[in-house]
Amino acid sequence: MPKERTELKVASERAVLAAVRLPDSNYDPRDPFGELRALAEQGGAVVVGECSQRLERPVAGTYIGSGKITELKGLCDELEATTIIFDHDLSPKQISNIEKGTGRKVVDRSELILDIFAGRATTNEAKLQVELAQLEYTYPRLKAMWDHLERIVGGGGIAGIGTRGPGEQQLEIDRRLVQRRKLALQHDLAIIQARRRREVAARKREHFTVGIVGYTNAGKSTLFNTLTAGGAYADDRPFATLMTRTRQWDAGHGVGVMLSDTVGFVRDIPHHLVASFKATLEEATHADLLLIVLDVSDPAAELQLKTVNTVLDELFDEMEKSKHAEDKVARPERILLLNKVDRLKDNSELLVWQRKAAGSIAICALPGKDGRPRLGAEELTRRVLEAAQGGVDEFLVTVPLKDSKTVTLIEKRGEILGRTYTGDSVTLRARIGRRQLAQLRSAGARLELADAQGREVPRGSLPGEPVETGWSAAR
Repeated sequence: MPKERTELKVASERAVLAAVRLPDSNYDPRDPFGELRALAEQGGAVVVGECSQRLERPVAGTYIGSGKITELKGLCDELEATTIIFDHDLSPKQISNIEKGTGRKVVDRSELILDIFAGRATTNEAKLQVELAQLEYTYPRLKAMWDHLERIVGGGGIAGIGTRGPGEQQLEIDRRLVQRRKLALQHDLAIIQARRRREVAARKREHFTVGIVGYTNAGKSTLFNTLTAGGAYADDRPFATLMTRTRQWDAGHGVGVMLSDTVGFVRDIPHHLVASFKATLEEATHADLLLIVLDVSDPAAELQLKTVNTVLDELFDEMEKSKHAEDKVARPERILLLNKVDRLKDNSELLVWQRKAAGSIAICALPGKDGRPRLGAEELTRRVLEAAQGGVDEFLVTVPLKDSKTVTLIEKRGEILGRTYTGDSVTLRARIGRRQLAQLRSAGARLELADAQGREVPRGSLPGEPVETGWSAAR
């Protein structure tokens, strides 16, 4: 029988990887266990074997077929493996049945990811989020597989008449303790998340915001550090980043954008983990522009890109349903960055990707001699600058003379073609980005705006600017 499951850690354990390949399974056929192997190794396990089975549908009680259970046991005996890691989410009953059949500890995909996140969490927010995710997802599964309650209710795990009370009492105590801790964690996280939402909203009003997103280990933090010298931790391993870091990036022409590095995505990420990290990922959902970093040298790059877009769509769907989404705005533009092109064997692979993803930019995020990305820096900067400006046009901007800050910002961000002074105000004829003017108005700048022909530019007509509905006045 397997040892009592009081923890999920797989560090230093010899592990066999297992999977059922269903007709709709998402995996790379060239290396079916590649991602799970990387995750297991990051969890500290020593992968010694693999076992898979093709089925039309999972087996109810064990997910995998009974013959494969016997094969798994034999493989573990031969390789001296103590743990079996499944590339799926398993029910508590399935885990229990597989453990009984193989005599080994069984860990499913979500439990493995949670274990890795727990080991990576360094900030107070990340630790709270991981603990909440573990309580919501992992704890109920562990409880279903522990056998200490059976010993409480009688020898040999057989509950007789009059012996069920203590076990049920212990279970209720455990449940109350967990519920109490969950409420405390949710309260602490709510405070942190409310502060984060305020910070994100304030930053979005004053700056053009860009979120770097992508699959785990795609090179997001490396790109972030190269563009901003932001000091984000970067390493060649999954989930090196578990917190969002934001720094200013000078895109030229007096335009500074706020660039955010975010936690990496992974396929089949635990639902509760996504929920717990929702505030962290909101940096991406509230960005004006998303840079999707894709490691095109990875054989599973196409599957990874599909996962990233799916997760982003789900996050935006959830955000739109959230009570915090007061301003319904268009979803941000996504620019695909084909990273690590220097690792490709030949240029034909890059050409294939560029045909599949029109508008993508080939880059190498590592810094060159000038400190910028070795490849693609000019095109990336140009595209971001265009998006930040929102289309450059000629405008007549009338500003009170006492508002020297706004006048200075317009001079820095645009090209001044002429000035006309009238009383206590100045009218600047300027070539400037539409989005930059929208940011000035949203930040509270007192200015009157007209196009080059003198026609008024009403509020709500510039990119990213909320429409004035008059609702507040009516109330």
